[in-house]
Amino acid sequence: MTATTSQHGTMRAVVVHGAGDVRVDTRPRPVPGPGQVLLALEWGGICGSDLAYWRKGASGTAALAHPLVLGHEVAGRVAALGPGVTGLCEGLPVTVHPARPVGDGALPDRIAGRTNLYPQVRYFGSAAFTPHTDGGFSEYRAVDADQVRPLPDGVDTERGALAEPLAVALHAVGRVPALRGRTVLVNGAGPIGSLVVAAARYRGAGRVIAADLSSSALAVARSMGAQETRDLSRGEALPEDVDVVFEASGAPAALGAVLRATARGGTLVQVGNLPGTPVPAVLGDLVTREISWIGSYRFVEEIDDALLALRDGVDVRPLITHRFPLERAEEALSVAADPAAGSGKVLLRLSGG
Repeated sequence: MTATTSQHGTMRAVVVHGAGDVRVDTRPRPVPGPGQVLLALEWGGICGSDLAYWRKGASGTAALAHPLVLGHEVAGRVAALGPGVTGLCEGLPVTVHPARPVGDGALPDRIAGRTNLYPQVRYFGSAAFTPHTDGGFSEYRAVDADQVRPLPDGVDTERGALAEPLAVALHAVGRVPALRGRTVLVNGAGPIGSLVVAAARYRGAGRVIAADLSSSALAVARSMGAQETRDLSRGEALPEDVDVVFEASGAPAALGAVLRATARGGTLVQVGNLPGTPVPAVLGDLVTREISWIGSYRFVEEIDDALLALRDGVDVRPLITHRFPLERAEEALSVAADPAAGSGKVLLRLSGG
């Protein structure tokens, strides 16, 4: 569905125009079309892909061909219903499933239901297609009604904005069905790594160990449930013979040590995005230790599980280290991109006060 725009109202949006060029632009306020709702967005979380578009004008192979509204981690309230929409009401607090498969949705039997592996997906705040798919770092956004997810009672929109990255973590944890009671290592304690810690604890893992080069990131990981941490910047080594390892740093140089930390016959889940270009990496232990190395990409419907986890008391607030108003979006991006800033999840206050 394509929303129309109103000539009688405007809104502000965080728009990247090219590498190093992000602006708060004024745009027409959308009007929801058939099957759509208009959201008044309140909070948005900055992700690595937002930083990539801002810094490099591209995220992976998706390059900017024209300006793009950033943001896919958002929450707000229903502001208006388009024709034919039922089951939702104005004022309802919601988040958004940001993915929409392009095409008939059919998948081979071997990956039936795994819509995250569909060959073409429009994702909020992505330049993978032209025209691009605008994201949600704006005061208003028209959204297909079936992408809207109401927040459970007691879950505010600030925490609701983190349902999307928590869904990524829950999908990764779900790649290892028999996790309960097992020892887990999470290498890389950035926002996704710390959420993997929380997701592993939520799914019943035994001892959870987090490792990182940043002491501030490890402090967040501890507050998210890690019972033990390893500060690699101080020469502390990864543990040995760990049943299940989640590699969340995306650093090829870390792979040798991470594989060595994985127990013989153990499982390594790759959560951190690895480069799409040739890089050196030490992989010998993959073979000699018979390690199962599993990829994990985005999520299917785990955003619903994430909302239940938030309802059940999984506390994502320790991850939030900075909050900025929408008009200071460039400063917020700078803080999120600066390792020296010690940031976890940086949020934008999009509207609502």
